[in-house]
Amino acid sequence: MTIKNQHVTPHPSGGWQIKGAGNSRATLKTATQLEAVNRATQIAQNQKSELIIHRKNGQIREKNSYGNDKFPPRG
Repeated sequence: MTIKNQHVTPHPSGGWQIKGAGNSRATLKTATQLEAVNRATQIAQNQKSELIIHRKNGQIREKNSYGNDKFPPRG
């Protein structure tokens, strides 16, 4: 299994979607962003990958790393 970063983005037909990086199809479509973020967090933790949450305009709102972080916090 390849590790893919998970993106939470607006779905073109409404609602929100979870897509693995490079995938053309959504892994899951939800009605709210909160549902998508909760489910994508589980997927990212299981795959030890990164979660990228986007705003409605596509801009990145937040990133969370659940795997091999290139820049881990000190301490």
